[in-house]
Amino acid sequence: MRRPLAATLLAAATLVAVSASALTGPAASAAPAATAGVGTTADRGHGSVAVRFATYNASLNRSTEGQLVRDLSTPGNAQAGAVAEVIQRTRPDVVLINEFDYDAGNVALGLFQSNYLAVSRNGSTPIDYPFAYTAPSNTGIPSGFDLNNDGTVGGPDDAYGFGVFPGQYGMAVYSRYPIDLEHVRTFQKFLWKDMPGALLPDNPATPAPADWYTAEELAAFRLSSKSHWDLPLQIGRRTVHFLVSHPTPPTFDGTEDRNGRRNHDEIRLWADYITPGRADYLYDDAGHRGGLRPGAKFVIAGDQNADPEDGDSTADAIEQLLGNPLVQDPRPSSPGAVEQTRLQGGINLTHSGPPSLDTADFAEPPGNLRVDYVLPRRSLTVLRSAVFWPTTDDPLFRLVGVFPFPTSDHKLVWVDVKVPGAGVGAAPPSGP
Repeated sequence: MRRPLAATLLAAATLVAVSASALTGPAASAAPAATAGVGTTADRGHGSVAVRFATYNASLNRSTEGQLVRDLSTPGNAQAGAVAEVIQRTRPDVVLINEFDYDAGNVALGLFQSNYLAVSRNGSTPIDYPFAYTAPSNTGIPSGFDLNNDGTVGGPDDAYGFGVFPGQYGMAVYSRYPIDLEHVRTFQKFLWKDMPGALLPDNPATPAPADWYTAEELAAFRLSSKSHWDLPLQIGRRTVHFLVSHPTPPTFDGTEDRNGRRNHDEIRLWADYITPGRADYLYDDAGHRGGLRPGAKFVIAGDQNADPEDGDSTADAIEQLLGNPLVQDPRPSSPGAVEQTRLQGGINLTHSGPPSLDTADFAEPPGNLRVDYVLPRRSLTVLRSAVFWPTTDDPLFRLVGVFPFPTSDHKLVWVDVKVPGAGVGAAPPSGP
């Protein structure tokens, strides 16, 4: 799973940008794949560097295996082009893309860079990410069990994570800064039962507690519906851990609330991981135990599928992060979300949470919600933050639109963070 960073950098030293051809080498390996190239980093001096971190559930998932690669093989796919333009307009230095189908050859990862991010869209400025990362997802991997208890085995609901084929709804990260491959940690195979006090679902038809899954199923059931990644980013002289995931939606189940409970505990994994003394039980896919080193800088990002006040998640799911004393919530907002609450009305007018913080345009129920987050460690200084959700009179509204969406029902969320002592040499973030 682990390769020396120096060797990886040497092998990729001739890369100018992430490309499909550069990413096909590790295809035979089940280990996470990453690329590295010559990028501009803050590698001199002792000053602070402003870094824009973003998360974007871009809906770059497809209904059949290999379709995303086919769609990205030419620069003409309208949805992928609009997604790329959103990224070009907001210009994050590091961006997590949720719902990006994983392929074992990592071809889609390179094609999106070369055919979309590197191509101007409607006058936008192309953007180059010399570093990228992807790894296998639990989605669509058959478990061999009847996990939804419908009397049959097979199909997307009986996979380790919901998906029609392995890797559907996967994840990808693009970065201007090097990724320390030697110290990447993934938690794809961590078992739910091994979390102390796990909120395991109960079968309401039996008197036994927490028995929705059999002992045999729990011996194989993975907590992460996709995966959880700790990606150490080398930002000049400093390391910032980019902690990314995409917990399952807390819906599409019954009174047992198996998805809501799993969503809660997927969020809890990061809450425990960053808190000293609470992560001794955790083991990563390489067998190493424990959580993040005390004092380490981090930014948590992803579509957490949990709103702090509205929707179907368990009462305290996202509060495990928002209420953690080590985490700060910049509360990114947008005028577009407020406008859409007014225009759409309905259940949105009954919500308790402020509409300005919404990040997703969902049908009723549950209506528009805040589910996408970028949460830095409290000791890091936040400079600016926003949700890319323009109002209808903004020329860029065409990139978010209304259903059927030109990009995604989720909006890109970004936060500018000052990384102290990283050095000088990196340009400040650009964009809105």
